[in-house]
Amino acid sequence: MTVDTSVMRKFNMSYVRRVGALEDSFLGSGLPYGTARILYEIGLGARTVQDLRTRLGGLDSGYVSRMLRTLESKGYVAMDRDPADGRRRLVVLTEDGLKQWDDLERRSEERAHLLLDPLTQRQRDRLNEALATADLLVRAAAITIEQVDPRDPMAQEAMGHYFAEIGDRFGFTVGDEGFGDDPSLRPPHGAFFVAASDGAPVASGAVREFDGTGEIKRMWVDPAWRGAGLGSRLLRHLEAEALRLGHRVVRLDTRDVLSEAIEMYERAGYERIDRYNDNPHATHFFRKQLG
Repeated sequence: MTVDTSVMRKFNMSYVRRVGALEDSFLGSGLPYGTARILYEIGLGARTVQDLRTRLGGLDSGYVSRMLRTLESKGYVAMDRDPADGRRRLVVLTEDGLKQWDDLERRSEERAHLLLDPLTQRQRDRLNEALATADLLVRAAAITIEQVDPRDPMAQEAMGHYFAEIGDRFGFTVGDEGFGDDPSLRPPHGAFFVAASDGAPVASGAVREFDGTGEIKRMWVDPAWRGAGLGSRLLRHLEAEALRLGHRVVRLDTRDVLSEAIEMYERAGYERIDRYNDNPHATHFFRKQLG
């Protein structure tokens, strides 16, 4: 056991006990924690077993189905076939389920107040800041980076955010330049990757062959996830993919207004070089020797 894992494990044991997760009836709701959490997620918008599995970190589908049957037997949820896909079942809260959800929300708020009331405002501010940071870092650590086709809806959503942000940062509209149909971003010439949380993209990027070397393109991290090291992790992932594709050198371009990206590239060992392409939006060009 290391110092880091010791702190994490101690916090987990302390926090789980204090929030009532070990009680047979979570917060006096009559439901164990797992089943209560399923009910809560449905109230937040989960509509299918797959939605619930995604939100709760890939729980076994059989386990989720058993908890749903428990909630259905209590009259808290109703299930029906999805008219768009007969293999899938949709789940919604009933009127009694909505009341139970409201009661869980009230009880959770009361438990939080019990934890916070003994603290001064300064202590609360410190705790809120620490928990927000811990939550972001733990969620970032749990994220996996997956390769997807650029035409995949997840990739298209990520690139929608990417082009919207750079258009706003650059001060003018930037077209998607046929992103989804670009064969250089698909095997065997390249690859596109997305990192997702709760079924939504939070980071993305691509690597491709360009003029005999690897090139990193379309790197984007959701603003809410910046500061958690996700950008650096994605960059390392793209570099590893470039090596796998046979490239010992990678290049990339960016624009002067993206100062945080420039700082990240320089920290990662990229060196500035002369212009190597005709991208009219780029002002800074970088190169890195891999391996």
